[in-house]
Amino acid sequence: MVSRLINLFSSGSRITHLPYPVDFHSHLVPGIDDGVKTVDDSVGILSFFEQLGIKRCITTPHVMADTYPNTPDLINSGMAAVRAQLQPTARFEAAAEYYLDEKFVQMLDQPGSLLTFDDRYLLFETNFVSEPFNLNEIIFKMTVAGYRPVLAHPERYAYMTIQKAEDIRNRGVLLQLNLLSLIGFYGRPAETMARQLIDRNMIDAVGSDAHSMAQARLLVDVMQTRSFAKAMELPLLNYTLAVA
Repeated sequence: MVSRLINLFSSGSRITHLPYPVDFHSHLVPGIDDGVKTVDDSVGILSFFEQLGIKRCITTPHVMADTYPNTPDLINSGMAAVRAQLQPTARFEAAAEYYLDEKFVQMLDQPGSLLTFDDRYLLFETNFVSEPFNLNEIIFKMTVAGYRPVLAHPERYAYMTIQKAEDIRNRGVLLQLNLLSLIGFYGRPAETMARQLIDRNMIDAVGSDAHSMAQARLLVDVMQTRSFAKAMELPLLNYTLAVA
């Protein structure tokens, strides 16, 4: 499928389908973070994802102690409300995007308190301005606890450099790119870093990070870029996650 994508890109044909079957970064549980507001919003985006070729969506609401103190029960009940309105063939699940704060560190010591997906993949984010002083320590705690950490949108952090990204990967962290970064949605610095990470084969996964239908529809523009085609050649986690 990837080689077919490259051929389509080279021929100038418009690409309309994502080549991978699983998206695992989005905000589609209604009303609990800065993502969608209603069940109808969620269903509409999931229907659009299906048109793009996504067969399984693992949504990841924010969990931030001071802003979005979401719990597994709250997230799963909201996910179930959406799932009840979907066609039987749709596969919609929930994990979370954890903010690296004191509460998160506490939950690492509490078995079963964190929402993960598949083989204990754990999506997390940090503040956007400065590197947390204890980042390496927390990465170590995650791996020792048996989690497989995935850093959300590394290209968006002002403190991120290629050297820092390499160090984080060497510590066992997967790097997940936001696809909208490839069209400058988060600004030029994030776009530049995204392209550099792709060029150096340092991206391990991609995600829509969709918060709305407007953002979801921008994926069609992303798919027309050369950087997207290059990213799809990488051995992305999105290709290997279970679908059925």
